[in-house]
Amino acid sequence: MTNPPEDLEFEALLNHLKRSRGFDFTGYKRSSLMRRVNRRMQMVNIKTFSDYVDYLEVHPEEFNQLFNTLLINVTSFFRDPSAWDYIRSDVLPLILSRKDEKEPIRLWSAGCASGEEAYTLAILLAETLGVEQFRQRVKIYATDVDEEALNQARQASYQERQLAGLSADQISQFFDLTDNRYTFHKDLRRSVIFGRHDLIQDAPISRVDLLVCRNTLMYFNAETQNQILTRFNFALRDNGFLFLGKAEMLMTHTQTFSPVNLKCRVFSKVPRLNLRDRMTLIAQSGGKEDVSVLSTYMRMLETTFETGPLARIIIDSSGQLRSVNERGRKMFNLTTRDVGRLFQDLEMSYRPVELRSCIEQAYSERRTINLRDVEWQITPGETVYMDVQVMPLMETGNVVLGTSITFIDVSRYKRLQEELEHSNQELEMAYEELQSTNEELETTNEELQSSNEELETTNEELQSTNEELETMNEELQSANEELQTVNEELQRRSEELNQSNAFLESIMASLKGGVVVVNRDLLIRIWNDKAKDLWGLQPEEALGQNFLNLEIGLPTEQFRQPIRACLNGAKSTSYEVVLNAVNRLGRNICCRVTCTPLIDGQQQVIGGILLMEECLESSPTTNPHK
Repeated sequence: MTNPPEDLEFEALLNHLKRSRGFDFTGYKRSSLMRRVNRRMQMVNIKTFSDYVDYLEVHPEEFNQLFNTLLINVTSFFRDPSAWDYIRSDVLPLILSRKDEKEPIRLWSAGCASGEEAYTLAILLAETLGVEQFRQRVKIYATDVDEEALNQARQASYQERQLAGLSADQISQFFDLTDNRYTFHKDLRRSVIFGRHDLIQDAPISRVDLLVCRNTLMYFNAETQNQILTRFNFALRDNGFLFLGKAEMLMTHTQTFSPVNLKCRVFSKVPRLNLRDRMTLIAQSGGKEDVSVLSTYMRMLETTFETGPLARIIIDSSGQLRSVNERGRKMFNLTTRDVGRLFQDLEMSYRPVELRSCIEQAYSERRTINLRDVEWQITPGETVYMDVQVMPLMETGNVVLGTSITFIDVSRYKRLQEELEHSNQELEMAYEELQSTNEELETTNEELQSSNEELETTNEELQSTNEELETMNEELQSANEELQTVNEELQRRSEELNQSNAFLESIMASLKGGVVVVNRDLLIRIWNDKAKDLWGLQPEEALGQNFLNLEIGLPTEQFRQPIRACLNGAKSTSYEVVLNAVNRLGRNICCRVTCTPLIDGQQQVIGGILLMEECLESSPTTNPHK
């Protein structure tokens, strides 16, 4: 048993670690913590805690060695297999049964160390859902305070001995072997998110379906355990599950968690009703009078916030919406179900104004950010103007707890200001118009005299123009008659062309085989329905394509020489090729392809006509015909 001066020195050491490096070990069990610090002190040959504080100040590299000693990273894949079997057979099916087919699944591995338990969760979910569903729906958040362990976990690379808890099938299915190390598959690794998180100081991850924290709570004292479990209760969805290590029990926390399988250390969340109940739970160690006063005080705060005349929302440091008053809910069409969601997922985070960057600015500058005259069109006929105040909420020590955003409706003042500006503008315009009118009156008389003379001249011009218009009217009537004659001729030729096209389509549809017409560049100009049925390629997909580049069941490459010969040879020569092909149904067929030159009115070869027919089985041949 240590003496009081030594206890004071040890507490001074813990405060030094918290103040200089941000690690708060004051909530850990003193006996185990002191034992591990003493072990490290023996390795550097130091006797007292005060001397060790001096040693840390002189040798800052010692911090990493001390933290590695204090932060015990003992983990493995599927540690305690029977407990993981229960998670696989009972817990995961229950979680999935409560969700829609596409609803996301969120899991949190707290105190993940080098990542084995996080990847164990990934393997279980991938086996249960299938790899595709896993990538689309699952997010696994793995956290720890040890950055060195997190860096190892992010690499997802393990030696063969570290995979002892996995079967051979699981290793081959989920790992790649590279340089004698096994690396977790990258496409599944993207669903596992690692980050530093202090269970004592940092806000918890929210809306979690399954929270795994195994053999971590046992290192904390009872008071700190109570704080962490309160955060875990907040992190879980209603009826979410908490999976602890075999050395941990929750016999004194029945108000926050109820046992599901005590042997496997699986517990379910006891839902909390409201903020007043949560604060009462935090103060459960106090007397009845303290709880009553706290409950009354919280009701007063809630009522004051809820009935405030200004729309106001509260966002915590993790970016989640924590509270919104009645006016805010009406203004932004929110409900109580939106409380707890990530603020960035809500429409109000970017409409009527981008608030996410303002929150980051408020955090970094530690001051209130004011936005003036923000315009928001609620409906097509209704526009409001607001002043927005983004104020960081900070406690003692300049630690940011969250953000308060207040929306002040200044539409009435904006309208008054606009009306005043509009009135001033109208007054200035009226004065300018009055001066202009006087000047115009002075010149109008002179203009009227000039206008009278111009009107007399204009009258003579109009008489001449009227005679010209009559002549033009007769010319237009003659041109109109000629256009009507041309239009009738065009209609007659259009009908003849339509009949010819219909006749050609009838011929193409009546042919037994597929017909393809190409130009001299082998670009397809006609692709009939038989060709579509034979190769499964729609006319709109084939037209304009190079016939030899089509990816169909016909080996067009074997037909390159015959078709070139047909286009460049005699006008009366056709070529016939018998090829083995695969039709659109995937059936092997024998196809006879006949290429005939396409002749224009000047007896020039302008393309080719390909006739494709199924034939009896035979060997591929190429035959020219006259």
